[in-house]
Amino acid sequence: MRPYLTAASGLALIASIGPAQAEGVLNIFNWGDYTNPDLITKFEETYDIKVTITDFDSNDTALAKARQGGNDFDIVVPTSTSMPIWIAEGLLLETRPDQMENFRNMDPRWVDVPFDPGRHYSVPWQWGTTGVTVNTEVYAGDPNTSAIFFDPPEELVGKINIVPEMNDVLYMAIRYLGGEACTTDMELLRKVRDKLVEARPKWVSMDYTNIDRFTADDYAAAMNWSGGSLRIRLVDPRFVYGYPKEGYPIWMDNVAVLKSAPNVENARLFQNFIMDPENAALISAYARYANGIMGSEAFMADDMKTAPEIVIPAEFADKGEFTEACAPEVTALYTKIWTDLLK
Repeated sequence: MRPYLTAASGLALIASIGPAQAEGVLNIFNWGDYTNPDLITKFEETYDIKVTITDFDSNDTALAKARQGGNDFDIVVPTSTSMPIWIAEGLLLETRPDQMENFRNMDPRWVDVPFDPGRHYSVPWQWGTTGVTVNTEVYAGDPNTSAIFFDPPEELVGKINIVPEMNDVLYMAIRYLGGEACTTDMELLRKVRDKLVEARPKWVSMDYTNIDRFTADDYAAAMNWSGGSLRIRLVDPRFVYGYPKEGYPIWMDNVAVLKSAPNVENARLFQNFIMDPENAALISAYARYANGIMGSEAFMADDMKTAPEIVIPAEFADKGEFTEACAPEVTALYTKIWTDLLK
């Protein structure tokens, strides 16, 4: 992986997060099928806190719900590309994870991140890549190309699923056509729009990972996230994960506390709790993504330590790019393309 983040300098301040026991509730707003029940049970038993989980299906959905207000969510889990929006709009509480006891376990490369410099608001949940899942019994070609989505061979037409996340889809389409992230080249963006609209009828759906749809042969290929692809392969080894040679995004989902949170101290307890290596390993064990906590590998299964979906092959390491938030005016352009695609 190319060096895309700066390691933090100096030592973090170590401060107490609170009493060994707490009480009450904690309301988590997270991506669907992304939270290990064993992690929640352990937290509940450790602090005598009852946890409720509400799912969302995209960064846009989560952001719209937070802007609307009138909810009792404490924790939210935005992706790195949307974190700056949450912070700029004053939706998050500055909980200072960098001063929590378990911050010492955070991998330095995930500290001085562009979406939350110094980690004043958030802690890592999981990180991964967006790439290709393909059935090798249906498709015998190179899995390491975005042509599988955008110019699919006949054997894959009508059997392709695309994750409905604008930033990932637009990024991969732009890179496929030779552009750079957050480009404002209008000629290129017109080509991107035309390519997506042309490709859309060749896809069977735009949905989130459903393992049953792959094992039942409804899907033969997908633009998919690395952890979801690993979960598919463990059930059905016909599927492999590819890293598009044209470029693919690297992202991180992060645990932050809403400014409107009714249970702030319990939310801070949770942030500190998941920076413990054993607890971070529980997060990864369920959804099958890497996390940003040092020492967690010691508690992981061997299939996580060597999985090609997690350990990026050296020949594709320089094709990945940690995607940052585009400027608002650029996002507006991309949203127009996305709207056309969804028509």
